[in-house]
Amino acid sequence: MSDEGKPVYDELFEHYNFVADKGQAVLRIDKFLSLRLANSSRNKIQQAATDGNIRVNGEVVKPNYKVKPMDEISIVLPYPPRETELLPENIPLDIVYEDDTLLVLNKPSEMVVHPGYGNFDGTLVNALIYHFQNLPEAEGNEGRPGLVHRLDKNTTGIMVIAKTEQALAHLSKQFFNRTSDRRYQALVWGDVKEEEGVIEGNVWRSHKNRKIMDVFPEGDIGKTAITNFKVLKRYGYVTLVEYKLDTGRTHQIRVHSKWVGHPLFNDPEYGGNRILKGTTFTKYKQFVENCFRILPRQALHAKTLAFTHPKTKEWMEFDSELPEDMKAVLEKWDRYLVGRELEAED
Repeated sequence: MSDEGKPVYDELFEHYNFVADKGQAVLRIDKFLSLRLANSSRNKIQQAATDGNIRVNGEVVKPNYKVKPMDEISIVLPYPPRETELLPENIPLDIVYEDDTLLVLNKPSEMVVHPGYGNFDGTLVNALIYHFQNLPEAEGNEGRPGLVHRLDKNTTGIMVIAKTEQALAHLSKQFFNRTSDRRYQALVWGDVKEEEGVIEGNVWRSHKNRKIMDVFPEGDIGKTAITNFKVLKRYGYVTLVEYKLDTGRTHQIRVHSKWVGHPLFNDPEYGGNRILKGTTFTKYKQFVENCFRILPRQALHAKTLAFTHPKTKEWMEFDSELPEDMKAVLEKWDRYLVGRELEAED
């Protein structure tokens, strides 16, 4: 617990805790908090309640909750953006297509897409503003020039960047209206039963750990999230899956996969970085640990991206090769699968 009214910061959020006085008059919680948080508007506080980020005595409450004497109140708010100049950095870009309207690139692992708390340099945005001038910024999304969508730091693959205001608006609308086509490949733990299907469940910040997401299948907490999946290859203890996104929520594939019992292979935030399926033999344990060393991140790659070109109206499709670390691990599982099949024949 923090000292009363003093925030505790994590990577993206600030946490406040209060205890109502013994003589506290009954008062709506949004008003109670707006009087104590000078830099937060009542609308922002009401949104926090709607998102499930205000708790009283450990329970999520709505904006109209009436505060009572000795209530223990906690609220989590987005970390205020750091006011800093974006500095261009000469970081190489793997560009697969470019014209005067947009560019398509391959994002490597270990690269954060845009500056944020704890990552103010070395990002894709720092590279973009070095290589390109006057990239557009969407209103309310300042500090992220050219960005239409994003990938997690350790997720690799295809991204599209807008070079004009018109392209940014057009592409953003396609992503919002689900008329673009985004497909990922991932290695997940377990033998996925269905050949294909749909995962649906609202996604929002976990109430237990604000750095990760959680699924809220019932109620009005979170944002609608829809993930389509199709099995590409089965290895018994793990499965190679193609995911197609209808929505683009933070960590959507990773949290949906965990929710249905198939965390991504070596995903540290969602429990995939330990042996979840397989034998107890030491040889198997060493095999998996070797795979983890080869692929020191979640096994997720943005494989294909398709959209309508904002200027020419042409349907454009882009595909990217799996990165070397994922290919190496899949080759190891191929050999392991063959070995198991040969043993079964003996």
